[in-house]
Amino acid sequence: MPAAASHIKFPTTQLSPDILYAKLQGKQVAVIYPYSPLRAFFLSYFLENIKDGLLYHRIGVDIANLNEWLEGLLVEITPMAENFGNATQSALQNHHTPAQLGEALAADIGAINDDSVMLYLDDIDRVTFEDEFNQFIKAFVSALPTHVKLVISSRVLSRSPWYDMVASEKAMVLGIEARRNNVIFNIEENPRPQLECYGFGRGQVLLNGKPITTWEGTLPRTLTFFLIDHPLATRDEIFEAFWPELDIKDATNVFHVTKRKVNERVTSRIEDSIDYELTQYTSGFYIASDKIARHYDVFEFSEAVEQGLVANDERKALQLYQRALDLYRAPFLQTVNMPWAEKRREQLRRLYAVALTGMGRIFLRRNEQNRALGYLSRAVREAPEREDVHRDVITLYLHFGMIQEASQQYDALESALKSAGGLAPSRDSRELREQIKSRL
Repeated sequence: MPAAASHIKFPTTQLSPDILYAKLQGKQVAVIYPYSPLRAFFLSYFLENIKDGLLYHRIGVDIANLNEWLEGLLVEITPMAENFGNATQSALQNHHTPAQLGEALAADIGAINDDSVMLYLDDIDRVTFEDEFNQFIKAFVSALPTHVKLVISSRVLSRSPWYDMVASEKAMVLGIEARRNNVIFNIEENPRPQLECYGFGRGQVLLNGKPITTWEGTLPRTLTFFLIDHPLATRDEIFEAFWPELDIKDATNVFHVTKRKVNERVTSRIEDSIDYELTQYTSGFYIASDKIARHYDVFEFSEAVEQGLVANDERKALQLYQRALDLYRAPFLQTVNMPWAEKRREQLRRLYAVALTGMGRIFLRRNEQNRALGYLSRAVREAPEREDVHRDVITLYLHFGMIQEASQQYDALESALKSAGGLAPSRDSRELREQIKSRL
């Protein structure tokens, strides 16, 4: 490994390439999960350190077959390693099978040095020659010497062939350590389809690592998010959220047509002959179907904030709040303007402010005022009705001698309280105002 590797740290997992080598003992492959921030940090590191056993190759667009891809890979990697590619070149010239090509490339990679080699293959989802590639990659991994590791990165990720590698403990998945399961790599005796729903920002739904992109209109997509966000919903709650102006008969008809479209979208992304439903009806409630395993970032976010609030250990609380902030990429379902989504967006915005406030006050207790001010300033922008957070920010401005900023913050506090119901600042806040006046 290059000497620079030891000080590179990756957020969330606190992982460095040296630590990765240690974690990969007994395994040949690291699969970086697409929705982990780890993917960008690894890519940045590799692009800056392509030498001394770190090899990077990105799958190009319009690659027609395995042979064409391997020829491009040889051209790209040869300048990084002298005399590289003899076995693979010979196998290509002799029209060997995909498995034999995999074994040949493994021999070439292993010959680069006898210390440590890590090959990073990026944008694997661009592969269009899946059958050939799967045969190739399985043979390649099986033939790799122990000092060679393969890192796989992709914008989306299907189960094959990685699921079998994880199940056989040849591979590990990075970037999901904080989750309760391994998402599409959750190893079960009878594997279920894995549904992932990402509700922050525009929102996205994936099944077995592949996004659902065609919904036959906005209504099936929005209903999908509602049913995922409400895992215990009555028919009346659904009708009130979507069709309050319709009578029961018409609302029932529209609901069943829309729900059928949702189930068709779900089933179309699963490669078997079974019909799947997103929900099942039990005792008057639509609940999550037990035929599909779920991951929902909104629930994970809420849980992290709630656990952070009750954590007895400050370090644990800090980790939980940071996890929540990492998940909150943008407000909930930004493009959905229905009342139920707007209400949920506001609830989550307030919870986001709680996480920011928690982070800020931990740094306050640690006398790290600069970092505290950064988090608390963000918190008060998200929740301007929080008078206590305004006071924290004003106090920090006074600490730093930023009197004008403190005065402006007090004015913002007065305005927010007035907008919230014609309230006036409390005595504690007015005392801060007197401190500001005395220093202007």
